[in-house]
Amino acid sequence: MKPICTTQTLLKTASLISLAFTFGAAAKTQSLDELTAAAKSEGQVYSVGMPDSWANWKDTWRDLDSKYHLQHQDTDMSSAQEIAKFAAEKKNATADIGDVGFAFGRIAVQKGVAQPYKPSTWNEIPDWAKDKDGYWALAYTGTIAFMSNNNLVKNPPKTWADLLQGKYKVTVGDVGVASQANNAVLAAAFANGGNESNLKPALKFFGKLAQQGRLSFTDPSLANLEKGEVEVAILWDFNALNYRDKIDRSRFTVSIPQDGSVISGYTTIINKYAKNPNAAKLAREYIFSDQGQINLANGYARPIRTNIELPAETKAKLLDNTQYKNVHPISNFNAWEKSARRLPRQWQENVLIHQQ
Repeated sequence: MKPICTTQTLLKTASLISLAFTFGAAAKTQSLDELTAAAKSEGQVYSVGMPDSWANWKDTWRDLDSKYHLQHQDTDMSSAQEIAKFAAEKKNATADIGDVGFAFGRIAVQKGVAQPYKPSTWNEIPDWAKDKDGYWALAYTGTIAFMSNNNLVKNPPKTWADLLQGKYKVTVGDVGVASQANNAVLAAAFANGGNESNLKPALKFFGKLAQQGRLSFTDPSLANLEKGEVEVAILWDFNALNYRDKIDRSRFTVSIPQDGSVISGYTTIINKYAKNPNAAKLAREYIFSDQGQINLANGYARPIRTNIELPAETKAKLLDNTQYKNVHPISNFNAWEKSARRLPRQWQENVLIHQQ
């Protein structure tokens, strides 16, 4: 196995590389060694939306403490709440860094509450998953997947077409309310010739399921899956894989629909007004290091850097890269925002009306 590069080695190797970033309006150039020293001097980093239990953040906070003596505290909140907090507090900031959904990285930039930092592994992040100026970059992704109960479904679906031909019930969650359920609709649209501005193919697809009496609205939660109340669920791969292993790995099959799905993810945003900006930047640097990406993978979050060698036990938690050959990132956020706003009514008029 290829040896895993530690972040200390990464920082030492990259210490001669000067990276430009902005403090307010003034630009300043600082090497990674200087950044590390400045972060240690600050000695703390305060986050929002990055609790220990999500995406295995606890291992990253532990590493930042043991390697750089950065004390940490998190307040969990939604993406929208994080940005609102940065905007409201401004120079009275109580948070340095947050973790928000894909679309919210752009919103943070538009609202002027973020500051840029490009980690030394910047070139290994796909262009679609990062802001060219370094304000945001996805650290990990989620892709809409199928989770099938092997005790109830003999032939687990591999495509949306398979799903339509099955005899089992399919749960998609609370469409129009839950982001996961909305993205399931978008994934079906991509697979059936639609896109962010055209959800009609997906609405037609789910309408057929409803006409067959096969659309279930049971919440695809850990408890309901464990009780056997869900036959096939449509949900994020990281949720599906986590639930699978928590219940019983042999009971479930998790797969990415091979005729198309949607891939999204989460990005850190560094508060423009952070009291500990160097610690926040070093945190982002570590998150994109080999070990930082492995930490995320251990929490079932798929690392954005696909070239790193994961330990065997970590790799076993995730699906093979070949499953992700036909996944589509959101490219038109304005169109998707408009479609998502219209979705509750369209779901009622095109899907629920057929529910038996």
